[in-house]
Amino acid sequence: MKTRSAHRSLLIVGSVALDDIDGPFGLHKDVLGGSASFIARAASYFTRDVSVVAVVGDDFPQHYLDEMTALGIDATGVERQAGETFHWAGRYSDDLASRETLDTKLGVFASFQPRLSPAQRDASLVFLGNIDPILQRDVVEQTRAPLLVAADTMNFWIGGKRAELLRTLERVNTLLLNDEEARQLAEEHNLCKAAAGILRMGPSSVVIKRGDAGALLFHQGGTFGVPALPLEDVRDPTGAGDSFAGGFMGYLAYAGTLEPRAIRTAMIVGSVMASFAVEKFSVDGLRGLAAEAIQQRFDAFTELTRFDQVRL
Repeated sequence: MKTRSAHRSLLIVGSVALDDIDGPFGLHKDVLGGSASFIARAASYFTRDVSVVAVVGDDFPQHYLDEMTALGIDATGVERQAGETFHWAGRYSDDLASRETLDTKLGVFASFQPRLSPAQRDASLVFLGNIDPILQRDVVEQTRAPLLVAADTMNFWIGGKRAELLRTLERVNTLLLNDEEARQLAEEHNLCKAAAGILRMGPSSVVIKRGDAGALLFHQGGTFGVPALPLEDVRDPTGAGDSFAGGFMGYLAYAGTLEPRAIRTAMIVGSVMASFAVEKFSVDGLRGLAAEAIQQRFDAFTELTRFDQVRL
């Protein structure tokens, strides 16, 4: 898979944050976090037409934004306001299977009002990070004619702003969420039934992320499953889902098509980028990846799922 510039632009609206991450590998304070930080970096390996809309405080280190720009990411939509940057603190269990939120300080993110530039309104692909569904819908209404609108959500919005979320889902083509969130949203324990229920809410495809069990895609092409790549060294799962989303959206921009086959391949690419992200803290696992390394890991996924077709 050779990376190249795509003809389709990708707009990412989400959070840029600072995290404190504690767990079996020690405490890491004030590391770069936020959905847009991971999504944009993962996507930038496949398309050079990525722009980010977010907000940070006057305490946010400028070098993180400079790094985005150096990667070819348009960070002019990251607004700097007086106040503190969104800050999340959490602790992982020794097996990294669960985490506890220790503190959340929204800071300037509490008053975030995304405003798109004329060029951003013309984006071909739009990804709505995990923000208030009212803001997600407002972003969609600011765009002109995107080919694909994808979104993430979480249990906080499902439980607290369900009616608004359902209105937003009517404007979303692809919804990405984890298995717990899918069950809560659809009010179904079985994931197949949950996915069917979500598809009736408006999206034409739904991706259900299952952590180290991989991910499932339900769409017009049927059902497709992607395993998680077995890794010897996992240190920080914080940005796994967002890195998956970045690889997923970045590949669709790269492919130049939204056909079912491309969406299935995007699932693999998303898993590839998530596998790099979890090996290091913050966005370090996504820094400086060579095209050959991405290709090798993509090939490893191919080999992981290869088998002979036989008549039984």
